[in-house]
Amino acid sequence: MKKNLFCAAMLLTSFSAFTAEQHAHWGYSGETGPENWAKLTPEFGACAGKNQTPVNLDGFIKAELKPLKFNYKAGGSQILNNGHTVQVVYDAGSNVVIDGVEYALKQFHFHAPSENQIKGESYPLEGHFVHADKDGNLAVVTVMFKEGHANEALESLWTHMPAKEGDKIALSPANNALKFFPKDHAYYRFNGSLTTPPCTEGVRWIVMKKPVFVSKAQIDAFKKVMVHANNRPLQPINAREILG
Repeated sequence: MKKNLFCAAMLLTSFSAFTAEQHAHWGYSGETGPENWAKLTPEFGACAGKNQTPVNLDGFIKAELKPLKFNYKAGGSQILNNGHTVQVVYDAGSNVVIDGVEYALKQFHFHAPSENQIKGESYPLEGHFVHADKDGNLAVVTVMFKEGHANEALESLWTHMPAKEGDKIALSPANNALKFFPKDHAYYRFNGSLTTPPCTEGVRWIVMKKPVFVSKAQIDAFKKVMVHANNRPLQPINAREILG
């Protein structure tokens, strides 16, 4: 148990403001870009693994997936810019139940353009909601954003978006992550990895089938802060099944 919890702490760190950059610098282009992550340090060796994320979700296997049960309350207490994404840190007390297992929401962050694709379609923005169960197993619930009208939840959040790497801003009142989800909670499921170094595998991915809207201005605001695209290229599916 202690070993699992330690591993979980390390995995969650890779999603946090203190990314694996503490061990080796990495980025999204050039010599430190995705194609070289596995070569930067032995700790990033999993980036060359066979069950990596993101993927193009297609060739679905029909399955009776149990409904997700979201038990979220307002808990987004801080927004930060870690140089790789804009992330909201979530206080304890919110969770999602997947197949009868409770996963606590730890934080959520964004990628532009989307990392995953659905039937070959890329989206201008993707949100990753990162969870962990009591044994340290991770589950990422993903929401795709489609360009259209302004997103009210994002509008509230973007007002506090830190412009510089390392900046942190307290959110008051606390943000409620459930406001970002579509009303229809139908989803696809597959097994994958972290999409950033150390690219550790064994992560359960839940991708909402229905996207939500985001305005061009909101997309551009995120891109301006990030300066560069922060999406890892698609990875091979290999022998994995995508349930839906």
